[in-house]
Amino acid sequence: MDHPLYPPPGGDIARKRRQLAPDTLTAFQAFSRQVFADGALPTKTKQLLAVAVAHTTQCPYCIRGHTEGALAAGASEAEIMEAIWVAAEMRAGAAYAHSGLAIDTMLQHAHGDGAARDPGPEKRRTDTHPGQ
Repeated sequence: MDHPLYPPPGGDIARKRRQLAPDTLTAFQAFSRQVFADGALPTKTKQLLAVAVAHTTQCPYCIRGHTEGALAAGASEAEIMEAIWVAAEMRAGAAYAHSGLAIDTMLQHAHGDGAARDPGPEKRRTDTHPGQ
């Protein structure tokens, strides 16, 4: 059976979404229109931000939709690509920044302290896996 991971938008899926939650869908669409309307930031800038965020979240629907939105708002292909490079740097930068966690663990291990320091109950994450 050949079924796409990301089915094309529209059609049966759009009808089902509207059927299941019509008021919520209407509210979301109004929210989206308001968010992308000209304001302190022009629509073009907002769409370029959305292109970058879509690449960071890796949402294929958002990538296509906001690339179309950016083009419609007057963004050039070069501006869109630059926004994508900003997203790429932010993802890479986050990996680099979080390397401090691995380095801290390595340093603790090298000093014979075993696992990384326990931050204490007030700062301990509650969503970690058992045994961490």
